[in-house]
Amino acid sequence: VWLEFRRVLFRPYPWTYNGNVFDSEDILDNYGFIYRITNTTNGHDYVGRKYFTTIKKRPPLKGKKNKRRETVETDWKEYWGSSPRLQEDISKLGRDKFTREIIHLCKSRGETNYMEAYYQFTEGVLLRENNYNGIIQIKLGKNSVKDLKINK
Repeated sequence: VWLEFRRVLFRPYPWTYNGNVFDSEDILDNYGFIYRITNTTNGHDYVGRKYFTTIKKRPPLKGKKNKRRETVETDWKEYWGSSPRLQEDISKLGRDKFTREIIHLCKSRGETNYMEAYYQFTEGVLLRENNYNGIIQIKLGKNSVKDLKINK
């Protein structure tokens, strides 16, 4: 327990959700999340999405044909976005000048993809000068969001 406490306490620049540090044991049955990384020196932000897990494919066992599949945690704890401009500012200013906030937890891959686009469009990320997003890219089918309910 102490080692886990120290790991969370001393991991620099953790993700937060509703003002609290968010870690692996908080994932529960969530598939991914929508996040905001904010530059605290100038207010610029980046809105994106990240999955908590991925399927790792391994070669089949000796004498078998089927590949082995294993669910593993992604690099979400160390992830700092994919925007080149954001990455440049993080390198220049340092990670201590940025906050990483989870703004929405998602139950499925489809919901994660949909909610990323939803937040990006509703916040007008491409229309604001103080934003690092340079593109909104989405490929989404109706079946992947059939159970999604949006509160208006």
